Amino acid sequence: MTIEDVQNHPDTRNIPINKVGIKDIRHPFNFIDKNGQQQSTVGTFKMSVNLPHHQKGTHMSRFVALLNEDCQQLSIQKFPALLQKMTQLLEADTGHITADFLYFINKSAPITGVKSLLDYQIQLSGSWSEDQPHITIKVLVPVTSLCPCSKKISDYGAHNQRSHITVEAVTDGQIHIEDLIDLVEQQASSQLYSLLKRPDEKFVTEQAYDNPKFVEDVVRDVANALNNDARVLAYILEAENFESIHNHSAYAVIENNKSTINTGA
Repeated sequence: MTIEDVQNHPDTRNIPINKVGIKDIRHPFNFIDKNGQQQSTVGTFKMSVNLPHHQKGTHMSRFVALLNEDCQQLSIQKFPALLQKMTQLLEADTGHITADFLYFINKSAPITGVKSLLDYQIQLSGSWSEDQPHITIKVLVPVTSLCPCSKKISDYGAHNQRSHITVEAVTDGQIHIEDLIDLVEQQASSQLYSLLKRPDEKFVTEQAYDNPKFVEDVVRDVANALNNDARVLAYILEAENFESIHNHSAYAVIENNKSTINTGA
C-alpha cells in the first residue's frame, strides 16, 4: 500500500517560509571540551530550515532522526558539520540550530585547592547557507561584584552581590567555552566556587573587597578583554548585578562588531 506524502504536494500561495522546524526538544549528548574529554549533558534544541514558496511542508521527522543519528557527540568544531548535514538532509538552502545546555567545570578553591563542580549555562547557535557556517557561543558566567561607592563611604564593610555576565560571541572557531569563561571571571571582583573552606572564604571575601567594581566597570573590563582576543570577531555583552541593598538589578550592555572598532562605522 502506498501512503500519500502530503507535505510534498505543491503550494499555490507563493509565500516562502524563512524558518520552519522543531523547538524545545531535549536530547542527551557528550560535549567535547578543550582537552578532548567528554562531558555528558542534555541539550534543548531548536532546529529549522527555510521552505521554498512552492513546497507545502518540510520533513519534520528528519530533524529528530538527525539528533538521534548524528548528535551523540558535539563540540564547537563539530557544530558546522551538523548544520551542513541538516540543511542538506532537509533539501534546504539555509539551516539553523540552537542548543542550550549546562556545562560543568571542576574548579579548585584558591587556597586549599579543594575541587568542586560549578555549572554554567551555555548556548551554541549557528546557521548554514551557501556552504558558509555562522557560529555563535553564548555563556552565562556567575561572579561576585563589590560596590566601590559602598566601600568608599562606609566606615567598615561594603555591600556586594552575585552578578551574571553574559557573552554572546561570534568567533573564528578556535576559542573554547573554557576560554570565554576564564576571560570573564578574570574581570570580576571575585570568582564563584561551589565549595570553599574557611581559608578560601577569607581569600575570596578579601579579594572582592580589594577589587571593587561597578557594573559599568565590569562590562568595560570584559569588553576590553574581548577586544584584545583575536579569536572573538563580534559580541554582545551584558552584566547584571542582583543588588543586595535594592530590590532591583543594575545592568549594562556593550555590543561590538570588531571589524568596525575605531573605524567610525
